[in-house]
Formats: sequence, structure tokens, C-alpha cells
Amino acid sequence: MYAEPRLLPCGDSALSVEFGDAIDETVNARVLSLDRKIASQSIDGIRETVPTYRSLLIHYDPFVTTFASLKQDLIPYLRKLELSRINTNRAWSVPVVYGGEHGTDLDDLAAGNNLTPREVIERHSSVEYRVYMIGFTPGFAYLGGLNPSLATPRRQQSRPDAPSGTISIGGEQTALQSVVGPSGWHWIGRTPLEVYAPDRNPMCLLDPGDIVRFYPIASESWQSERERCAAMIRDAVQ
Repeated sequence: MYAEPRLLPCGDSALSVEFGDAIDETVNARVLSLDRKIASQSIDGIRETVPTYRSLLIHYDPFVTTFASLKQDLIPYLRKLELSRINTNRAWSVPVVYGGEHGTDLDDLAAGNNLTPREVIERHSSVEYRVYMIGFTPGFAYLGGLNPSLATPRRQQSRPDAPSGTISIGGEQTALQSVVGPSGWHWIGRTPLEVYAPDRNPMCLLDPGDIVRFYPIASESWQSERERCAAMIRDAVQ
């Protein structure tokens, strides 16, 4: 974590506030704290903020403000930034069908790490994950907290059609795929939980700072779990 945040220009209409250069919960908490502080204020020219693992990207209208002006506007907020652990207090229990047609890479990933598929499932579903950022595709959740024994280099070649709900591992991260799309990660399972729906408010179910815990289900339970998840979402977004 940097001793002082770095405010860097990104073209003529964006500014990046960097808090560190590593995947770290404290760094990410500062990112989210600044994001929420900006959302609660009225700062001229800001169009959108995009929180990431270690930085906050701020898009602004160059006809309203400038990099130099916005930098000065942000300094007081950075000085008063809450240093406590940031958490949205939202925790999600996510059902997963591991292996088989829903997780075609499970066996190979297990063998590559000298584990059995059952051991991979147990280790993957026994911890809590933090949503560090949403990106790549709408609602795609990057999760931190993977057991180091499951870390696996990304595939040499990506595939174009990872199904929505795919649970994957790439490097030291695990992720939850929101829509059908390309992926160079290893597919170990799939959830019936619909994390992205363009006709729902909010469209993206998960937010940075949320906590996710997976639990294994049988493939025969897919439909009943899908219905249970739909009811859970209705209750959560009301």
C-alpha cells in the first residue's frame, strides 16, 4: 500500500486514484471508501466512478472540470478517508454444481495440483471470498481469498463461450461469470444464481465489498436451487 495515494491522468477525461500495487483487502477498502464518499457528495464534472482492485477510476466532463481542478477537489476527501474495514454487510451463499458438464476443467485442475476433485471442491467451498471488483463483462465478479493450493495458471488458449454462472479459477483468483462470454480460466462449476439481469434493478447483483461463499449442490437440484435463488434475489433487492 502506498504511503500516499497517487492521482494520475488517464487521457483528457479520466483520473485514476491508486492506493497500492497489490491485491490487498486494506487497499481495496480504501478504494471503496473513496468511491462511496464521492457518491455521497456533489463534485462538479464527475460522470462515473469505476472501483478496481487497487484504484478508483473517475470519469469526468472535460468541459466542466480539469485534471488539476479535480485533483484539488479530491485531496480533502483523501485526507479524511475512513481507514476502517469497508464492508457492505451483504453476504451471499451461492450454490454450485461442481464438475461434470458444468465444470469441465475440474478433473484436470485437480490433477495439476495433486488433489482429487473432491478435495478441490472442499477447499473451494470452505472459505469466504471478497468481491474485489466487477468488470470485464457486466456483473463479472473477481473474487479474492482463493486457497493457495488451488492457484492454477490461466489456460494458454481462451474459449469463447463460458456459460453464464460459470465458476472459474485463473492464477490466484476465482471468479463468477455473469454472461456467456470468452474465458481463459479453468471452469470448475456453475451456479444457477442469476448474477446479472438487464431487466432487473439492480442489473448486477454483486457489488465490490460483498462476501461470497459457495456450497456444492447436486446437478439434480439445479432447477429447485434456481427457483430458491430467484426468490432470494427478490427479497434482497426489495
